[in-house]
Amino acid sequence: MRDNPVKHSLRAGGRAYGAMVFEFFSAGMPQICRNAGAEFVLYDMEHTGLGFETLKTQCALCRGLDIVPMARVPRGEYHFVARALDVGALGVMIPMVGTPAEAEHIVACTRYPPQGRRGAAFGFAHDDYEGGEVAAKIAALHERTLVIAQIETTEGLANVEAIAAVPGIDALWIGHFDLTNFLGIPGQFQHPAYLAAVDRVVAACAAHSKVPAFLAADPQWARDYAARGFRLMAYGIDQLLLQDALRNGLDLLRAAGQPG
Repeated sequence: MRDNPVKHSLRAGGRAYGAMVFEFFSAGMPQICRNAGAEFVLYDMEHTGLGFETLKTQCALCRGLDIVPMARVPRGEYHFVARALDVGALGVMIPMVGTPAEAEHIVACTRYPPQGRRGAAFGFAHDDYEGGEVAAKIAALHERTLVIAQIETTEGLANVEAIAAVPGIDALWIGHFDLTNFLGIPGQFQHPAYLAAVDRVVAACAAHSKVPAFLAADPQWARDYAARGFRLMAYGIDQLLLQDALRNGLDLLRAAGQPG
């Protein structure tokens, strides 16, 4: 089966950088992301209406490209988490994780018995329709699956140390907009309360050997959060990257076309 080099790199103390896709689920998207240097592509199912059929196609398009497909599922219920893995995602991100019990349930959904409760189906998309010895496949799937809990509520922040301590949780991803909303400071990303929350998440990760993770929307955020110790990061939002590049080009054309 395919390996997950992103998980192995992070476990060894390295960093991984990639793209988060919200809008453009075209056939060429995985190749475009890989050509740009992305190590992973994280497909959003929480806010976009992305369905499992399309996710399955996108994961299939990642085969052979040396890029890791992952998915942010709508919530932490079994039918979201296990199905995303079954259609070919090598990692899952779960929004609004609030308690260690929720984190334990999420991990159980990614593991086969006796470690968890994931239902068995082999010779399907997640194992590339290959044959092979089942116990070996289970061990390989457990080893490669990256599990990311989002910390983006006051409950999650209050319990972040306990969530980070849950075995099987690999990374804590700050949901910055939601976190400021829950803190009562919407969109205030320089507010002391938000910055203290960021530091608390990073400290919880350090204490429990987990990876701090973030979506950097612009170059300044990329520099700032890398300096804070974030090791799993996506850059930009696909539709805004296109919109900004197109706007810059159109502005250039309009300026170039001005008379004399």
